Amino acid sequence: MSTKTDNKSTLSFHVSGMHCASCATNISRKLSKTTGVTEAAVNYANEQATVTFNSDQVTTDTLVAAVSSVGYVAHIEDDGDIAEVERAKELQSLKSKLQVSGVLSVLLIASMVPAVPEFLHNPWVLMVLATPVQFWVGKRFYQGAWSGLKNFSANMDTLVVLGTSVAYFYSVVVTIFGAQFTEAGIETHVYFEAAAAIITFILLGKYLEIRAKAQTSSAIKELLNLQVKTALVKKGREWVEVPTDQVKVGDTLLVKPGEKVAVDGQVSKGESSIDESMVTGESMPVSKQVGDAVVGATLNKSGSFEMKATKVGSETMLAAIIRSVKEAQGSRPPIQALVDTIASYFVPVVIVIAVATFGVWMIIGPEPRFLFALVSMINVLIIACPCALGLATPTSLMVGMGKGAQLGVLIKDARALEIANKVSAVVFDKTGTLTEGSPTVQAAVFVTGAEKETVAQLYAVEELSHHPLATALALYAKEKLPSKSSLEVQKFKDISGKGVTAQVAGIAIVIGSQKLLAEQTISIPEQYTNEIQGLMEKGQTVTFMAVKGKLVAFFGIADPVKEKSASVIETLKKMGVTSIMLTGDNKSTALAIAKEVDITEVVAEVLPDQKEKTIRELRKKYPVVAMVGDGINDAPALATADVGIAMGGGTDVAIESAGVTLLRSDISLVPTALSLSKATMRNIRQNLFWAFGYNVVLIPVAMGVLYPTFGIVLNPVLAGAAMAFSSVSVVLNALRLKTTHLE
Repeated sequence: MSTKTDNKSTLSFHVSGMHCASCATNISRKLSKTTGVTEAAVNYANEQATVTFNSDQVTTDTLVAAVSSVGYVAHIEDDGDIAEVERAKELQSLKSKLQVSGVLSVLLIASMVPAVPEFLHNPWVLMVLATPVQFWVGKRFYQGAWSGLKNFSANMDTLVVLGTSVAYFYSVVVTIFGAQFTEAGIETHVYFEAAAAIITFILLGKYLEIRAKAQTSSAIKELLNLQVKTALVKKGREWVEVPTDQVKVGDTLLVKPGEKVAVDGQVSKGESSIDESMVTGESMPVSKQVGDAVVGATLNKSGSFEMKATKVGSETMLAAIIRSVKEAQGSRPPIQALVDTIASYFVPVVIVIAVATFGVWMIIGPEPRFLFALVSMINVLIIACPCALGLATPTSLMVGMGKGAQLGVLIKDARALEIANKVSAVVFDKTGTLTEGSPTVQAAVFVTGAEKETVAQLYAVEELSHHPLATALALYAKEKLPSKSSLEVQKFKDISGKGVTAQVAGIAIVIGSQKLLAEQTISIPEQYTNEIQGLMEKGQTVTFMAVKGKLVAFFGIADPVKEKSASVIETLKKMGVTSIMLTGDNKSTALAIAKEVDITEVVAEVLPDQKEKTIRELRKKYPVVAMVGDGINDAPALATADVGIAMGGGTDVAIESAGVTLLRSDISLVPTALSLSKATMRNIRQNLFWAFGYNVVLIPVAMGVLYPTFGIVLNPVLAGAAMAFSSVSVVLNALRLKTTHLE
């Protein structure tokens, strides 16, 4: 999947053949050094590479060749199934090898029991049993180590190969020359069972890890499964079923009850209710009529309707979500830079520690000194696990971002996720975010008794105006009228910022602000002053209507607050986050809305081009500021904030405009997004603590630090089991995010 801006392109693709986190580092390093590539990140957890490059200098063939040169395979044309097919094949291969190595390892370990048949004590028999495990079952480790060696780097496979090979070949030498060692008075012991058991345990850990990793990418799989395979397209006078990838923009499609919408489009005939939960997370079906937009992969619940395709293929909303989630899962949060630096030095340092351990015990170790030193060195090589470090961050990101997509929270990149964890203030745009975004008449006061006649005149005039307040008045009047008004309007004049004047059936009508009435020398009776003031204090805009130069009615119009706004502000307050309202509306209206939702900090009367500057000022006051807006008009402010959260309503513009996009216009997703960030970062820190702690504690144990005080020497088989468990535990901890409760 790719995106392009000018001559800069970003491409995400699957990479086959990675065995550990060091493999991802090697590929990333090679891609980064390729001429024309500006940025490269390779995610071991989902086997995905994301590369930003100059399209004038780099082709896809260049990227494929770069990946191939370090021993891996890049799948540029990935239809979404390659990773799953390869994972299934690898799991089947590992299962077969585990069955063989498991049986052979049990026989080898049984040789340590005195009561077993005598032939299992024969070192030649043990060598025959261990050899297939070492070289057939363990082939993947030798291939990985050789790949690293060719690229002048070391990885987890290097440690496994060094540790098990030392144990195996030492045992081979003892088996062949055992008599000579005995004659020389040198005590010997074979470690075939250790080498085989280590490979088996690590392979078992790899098998469990791959199975667990498959669950971390379940969100992407579920999104891919939403894609519709066929569509009913109008060809002449007939409806023809065609593959969805053959649908073109402008085609007319038929959607029957119980079927999924094939592509994005617009209802052209009929009406229905659509279940959009699979894409936006919205639980309630949404009514659709002619002219309404429908989203591909959503479910038609009731009536049949026809639609015109507006976006197909990679341009649909679902495709954009899948692309965005994949790229986000492959991105790297700032915390990963430290982890990558440590991981790059990890294996060489472990090798040095292992050699030093051997040397120290050869000098001061107990007899048989050589065997003690050898076992300690093998333990250090086997127990160290760079994979736990490599998996700690990406697995949590994959699960967290996948959970977000299922909830309707689309996180654009890992940086936004990490920063959202630290948000101290959230700035809300008022219109369309805290409020519904469409003004309605909240109060109507008729000065005279001719209400029906006044409403008819109101509708006749205001339906000619396109101002939002006029639309609200026209809708109000339309609902009050028993039938459509047929009054003739003449001399209609729209006075910018003030209102309108007209003649209805020869009668002069003025509808507008108090300023317009003053200009028309129309007075407002004093007895209504307090009532008008009360409406204004509630945040309502008061519009007056005069007939024949006398006031006949006035209306309080306001953009109603969203039902969930107050509870969202309360939730954020409990999370320790300050809520701020930013609006271009007048101060009295803004303060009234703020009071209703319990926001104490208000910045009002701000022009659109001043919002960005206001965000900059707020960032000086608060450590980390998030901005919540509609994703279109607020784009500069969203970009300026530390974290931009777009109330996109599922539009592609919104998906591209901010670090976090809410796929439906539900303000309650704001605290959900922040909670998701906190939960994911907490999970990452837990993983890193375990990965670092595991190595910090167990490497010294493997070196033998417990021997002088407690006489404890770690068995190499236990070292292999511990290493396998470390990687699996990190992945399993990341999977806990799936069941984490969010606000």
